[in-house]
Formats: sequence, C-alpha cells, structure tokens
Amino acid sequence: MKVGMLYSRIRRDEKLLLSELRDRDHEIEKIDVRKQQFNISEPPAKFEGLDVVVDRCLATSRSVYATKFAAAYDVPVVNGPDVAEVCSDKVKNSLALVEAGVPTPNTDVAFTKDAALESIEDFGYPCVLKPVVGSWGRLMAKIDSRSAAEAILEHKETLGHYEHKIFYVQEFVDKPGRDIRVLAVDGDPIAAMVRSSDHWLTNAAKGAETNEFELDDRALELVEKASDAVGGGLLGIDLMEVGVGDDGEPEDYTVHEVNHTVEFKALNEVTDVDVPAAVVDWLESKAASESDAEVTA
Repeated sequence: MKVGMLYSRIRRDEKLLLSELRDRDHEIEKIDVRKQQFNISEPPAKFEGLDVVVDRCLATSRSVYATKFAAAYDVPVVNGPDVAEVCSDKVKNSLALVEAGVPTPNTDVAFTKDAALESIEDFGYPCVLKPVVGSWGRLMAKIDSRSAAEAILEHKETLGHYEHKIFYVQEFVDKPGRDIRVLAVDGDPIAAMVRSSDHWLTNAAKGAETNEFELDDRALELVEKASDAVGGGLLGIDLMEVGVGDDGEPEDYTVHEVNHTVEFKALNEVTDVDVPAAVVDWLESKAASESDAEVTA
C-alpha cells in the first residue's frame, strides 16, 4: 500500500502512524501542504500511485482545500472533503447531528451582538459562547453574567474576522467534571477515554486527566449515529454524560462535537488497545475495498 500523508507539522500522532506504516513495509509519501502546489487539473507528482491519502493538516482551511484536491485527483482520502467541511464548522456539525436525531446541546446562532445577547439571556447563566471554527478549547467562554456577556460580545464584534461575527451560543451542560472522547472508524469504536478536570473545559490539550472508558450500549449507539451524521471516516466523537445519578450512571449522553483530524496520542497512552495499529488496519481495509471497487467497475 502506498499512503500519502497531508501535513504541516509532524506531531506525536503522525509519528505513531508513520512508525506503524513503516513497520508493515508500506510506502509513504509525506506531502507538506505548506510547500505543495495543487493544480486544478494536473495532480502533483507526489500523488502518483497513491492508494489512500490521510489528512493530518493542522489548519482547517488547508485541510478542507487539500482534501478537495485529493478527491478531485480520484485518490481515496481520509477524511473526505465533505466530512472535513461538516466537522470543521460547529454550526454545520450541530445541524448534522440534529438532522440525524443525535442528542446535542441546544444552540442558537446569531449574527449581531444584540441578537446574541438576547440568545444568552434566553439560555440564562451560565451559558457558553464558542467560535464556529477552532480546536483545543481555544476562544471558548463560559458566560456567568450579563456584564460578562456584553464585554465578550463587544470584543468579538471588534476582532475583524467574519467568523467572529457569527455568534454560536450554547446551553451549559452540567457534566460530572469530565467528558468522553471516542476514536472511531466508520462508527466502530477503536477505544475511548474520559477527560477529567476541575476546570469547566475538559480538553486533553488543556491539561485534563485522561483514563480509559468502557462504552455502554447507549454510547455505542450514539457513536455510530454521530459518525453516520457527518459522513463517516476516522473520527473523534465527544460525548458528555447528562442526568448522572448518585450511582454515577448517566441517564443519557449528549454529543457535543465530532472531529475529523482527530488526535489520539493521549488515548494511546491510557488504553490497552494499540491505537495506531488499529487505525492502519482500517486504512488497509479501506484501500483494499477501493481497489476492489475499481476492478469491478
């Protein structure tokens, strides 16, 4: 198998994947999107003979456009541009989950400061204001009062970029000090972990404590439905427990986000599952199925 990897920086996650691919004697073509030109009709030389392309771009814009070109060159890409477009935009993400009947936090989107303030007042305090594009818990605000809302909205309104003029206001979910990250391939979980913190943000990138988590039947159902909702692929699906009783068991879960260029190094450290090996197993099966489809076409 010849695998292309779209990247702008080789992090620990990419090193794990590259090491596993090399151990299996797969040919690797690393494609630094900062240096590559993508012609609208002629594929770059680096795309020649590729069986599959894996998108590991850090920047959302590069991810969306580079995968569009890979698809245009008729090279199977993980994850495809349609999946990248839905997952990289919180508004599209939320709409896709709701359309598929997946429980997700109630959300308003407004386009002016006054309209956003009205949404915040309707949700009550606390509530959450998020950027429509972003990761690692950056630029997210838990709003506890009207004065805080007014100040944050004014800052966003003056930041300049059009994305800051899209106010994504969400109910605050009273989770039990943790959330759940599931790494899944086409809705089939590879492994899961809880990310726990005293802070309201429980991202591993924010220093949350991580431990392995066993998914129950309801969580498994929602992982599959959330994956299908955004188009499938190699995904990070984030859930929060709601209505947790004295026994510690949740009444249900809510899916607050699906990620398309998912990081898994923290998960690999806390689970007995060999995460990069499982990912490469899936890549091999995907490349094989694409090859079989071409033969029978």
